[in-house]
Amino acid sequence: MTDQRTSPAEPALWPAPTAPGRVEATVTVPGSKSVTNRALVLAALSSEPGWLRRPLRSRDTLLMAEALRTLGVGIEETVSSSSSAYSATAADSERPGGEAWRVIPTALRGPATVDVGNAGTVMRFLPPLAALAQGPVRFDGDPRCYERPLHGVIDALRTLGARVEDEGRGALPMTVHGNGSLAGGPVEIDASSSSQFVSALLLSGPGFNQGVEVRHTGRTLPSMPHIRMTVDMLRAAGAKVDAPQDGGAPNVWRVTPGALLGRDLTVEPDLSNAQPFLAAALVTGGRVTVPDWPEHTTQPGDALREIFTAMGGSCVLDERGLTFTGGGRIHGIDIDLGEVGELTPGVAAVAALAEGESVLRGVGHLRLHETDRLAALVKEINGLGGDVTETEDGLRIRPRPLHGGVFHTYDDHRLATAGAVLGLAVEGVEVENVATTYKTLPDFPRMWGELLGLPSGTGERA
Repeated sequence: MTDQRTSPAEPALWPAPTAPGRVEATVTVPGSKSVTNRALVLAALSSEPGWLRRPLRSRDTLLMAEALRTLGVGIEETVSSSSSAYSATAADSERPGGEAWRVIPTALRGPATVDVGNAGTVMRFLPPLAALAQGPVRFDGDPRCYERPLHGVIDALRTLGARVEDEGRGALPMTVHGNGSLAGGPVEIDASSSSQFVSALLLSGPGFNQGVEVRHTGRTLPSMPHIRMTVDMLRAAGAKVDAPQDGGAPNVWRVTPGALLGRDLTVEPDLSNAQPFLAAALVTGGRVTVPDWPEHTTQPGDALREIFTAMGGSCVLDERGLTFTGGGRIHGIDIDLGEVGELTPGVAAVAALAEGESVLRGVGHLRLHETDRLAALVKEINGLGGDVTETEDGLRIRPRPLHGGVFHTYDDHRLATAGAVLGLAVEGVEVENVATTYKTLPDFPRMWGELLGLPSGTGERA
C-alpha cells in the first residue's frame, strides 16, 4: 500500500486556473471518506469477512486501513483491470469493477502504534476499538492532531472501563491499554465540539460486554447527519440501535452487544467532495453532472442541492446522477450550516463572489477542525480583498471585488478546494500546498484541470 504520509507532488504554490468560460462537464467523484472509514471499523468488528467496493483511497482512509492492519485485521486489495481505481471521466462511472478491499476480521492485538495523521475519524474511531485489543495501542500523528479535542472519547472510555494514558492532556499522543474486552454500559459525554465522539463509541459498541448507551449532555450537537450515517451503517451490519431519529429519547443512543455481519458494500461518491465541482457550475453559469448521486443518503453533502440552488442555481436528480446548472448570478445566503459544517469553506468561497451579503451560522465548532477554519477563511479571503468577519458562531461575508494573491491552506483540504473555487473568477490566485487535498480527494488538480478543459488536465494555466 502507498505510504499514507505522502501525496502526489505538486508545486508549493499552485496557480488556480481561471475559468475560460462556462463549465460543461461530467465529474465522477471518488468514494465517501465518512462511509469508507466507518465501514472499515465495522468490518474489523464483524464475525466474518466482508467486501468494501469502490472505497475512497486517500490519506485518511489509508491511515485507517493501515491502523487496522497494525491491530491484526487483514485487508486485501484488488483492482479491476477494466480501469484505474479512480478517474474524473464519464467513462469511469460506467466501469464494472474498480478497487475493492476484502476485510478479514481477527482477534485484535497489541502492542501497536497507530499513526492518525490529522484524520479525525482515525483519532476518534479507533481508541474504542483499541480497548478491545489484547495489549497496549499507542496513538500519535501530525502536530495539529495534538490540538484537536479528544477528551470526549478518552473520558468516556475510562467510564466504560478502559485504561487510557494521556498525561492529563485530553488529546494525543496517548496509549490505550486493551485487555481483550471492555465492560461498556451507560456513559455521558459532551460532544458539542465533535459529533465524532458519539460515532466513535457507537461503532465499537456491539463489541462491548454490555453494549453502550451514549447520552450527549452539552450544547447543540453538530453534524447530526454523520451520526445518522453511523446508526444506519450499524443497523445494516446487523446491530440493534435505538436512536433519537426513531423517536427515542433526545440525545441518547443505545447499541446492544452482538456479532456484526460481514457485508458486501459499495461506497457512495463523497458528496461533500462534489462541492467544488458544483460550485464551478454556479460560479461560471455552467453545468456539471456528478454520476451515481444517491437518491437517498445520510451524507451531509446532499445539502448542496438546496444550498447552491438558493444561491442561484438549479439541479436535476435522475438516472444520470445529479446535474447542477448555474443561473449566471450568485445570490447571497443567510443559512445555518450547523449540521453540515464541513461545507462551510466552499459555501464561503462562493459567497465571496456573490452579489449580496451572506451570513453563515451554527459553525463555531469549525474552530476545532483540521485548522481553525473560521479564522483561516477570514484571513485568506480578506487577503484577496474580501470583506469577511467572524461572528460568535460563523461568518458574515460582504461581497467586494477580489484580486490575486496567495491563498494559504493550513494543511486543510477544504481550504485548498475553496481557494480553487475563488480562482475560477479571480485571476492570479495561488493556492499554497494544494496537495493537501490528497487527504480526501486524490488527484484534485488533475480533476480540476479536466473540468476546465485545460491541456492534459494539469490544473495549471496554459
